[in-house]
Amino acid sequence: MTSLARRQNIVPGFRVTLGVTLCYLALMVIIPLAGLVFKTSTLSWDQLWHTLTSARVLAAVRLSVGAALAAAAVNAVFGTLLAWVLTRYKFPGRSLVDAMVDLPVALPTAVAGLALTAIYSEHGVIGRITQEYWGWSIAFTPTGVFIALVFVGIPFLVRTVQPVLQDLEKAHEEAGATLGASSWQNFRFILLPQLAPAILTGAALAFGRAVGEYGSVIFIAGNVPMISEIAPLMIISKLEQYDYAGATAIALLLLGISIIVLMTVNHLQARLQHYRQPLV
Repeated sequence: MTSLARRQNIVPGFRVTLGVTLCYLALMVIIPLAGLVFKTSTLSWDQLWHTLTSARVLAAVRLSVGAALAAAAVNAVFGTLLAWVLTRYKFPGRSLVDAMVDLPVALPTAVAGLALTAIYSEHGVIGRITQEYWGWSIAFTPTGVFIALVFVGIPFLVRTVQPVLQDLEKAHEEAGATLGASSWQNFRFILLPQLAPAILTGAALAFGRAVGEYGSVIFIAGNVPMISEIAPLMIISKLEQYDYAGATAIALLLLGISIIVLMTVNHLQARLQHYRQPLV
């Protein structure tokens, strides 16, 4: 009897910590999401369909999701490159660059949005150049939304990939080089399989942050209906009109899209697990 009790209590405090964890999960995740579903359920099917399929809502959702996916893809490339530089090279100002990576997260979103607008508007440093020489407006267009989402998403890629790069053993790369592998082959067959799960995780985190981003995007977007209006602004507009069910319906649509993207990323990560070991 005593040995059975010891086996059941091999992890001290397990039941208490499990209970606290489940309560916290319920309070912070399950109950708010259940409330979202409950409020949306007050709409009839016709009302729900009319809300989600209106041209303005579809354009806003398409812009938010499309720009978030594009920004996550760009950050997957350049965030990995930046993490590589910070990990593998020593240069003057390296610690400063490393600290600046976290700036998009540390800055208040309104400050970030105002700063981006000041730079990329037609009177800004970059916006004036693109407007005068190429006739290309950045602020108040979908391009401005994309740039803002790249800005807020880059830390997630760098901070996810950087620890993995630091833990990689250079002996694998050296072994590949001694076997005649080029730099590209070393990266393709040795490093990339080990980095891919971290890159996917960082891209998923960047997408999750970007798809619902409001403060950093609202200023540079310009909020032109059917052109640069984002989905979070549509939710705010519905709330200002006291259409709470319509707001939760749009939020639920964004939530569903995010869940699909995250499940796809998790599936890809599972399939990449057997490629994580180097092939040398």
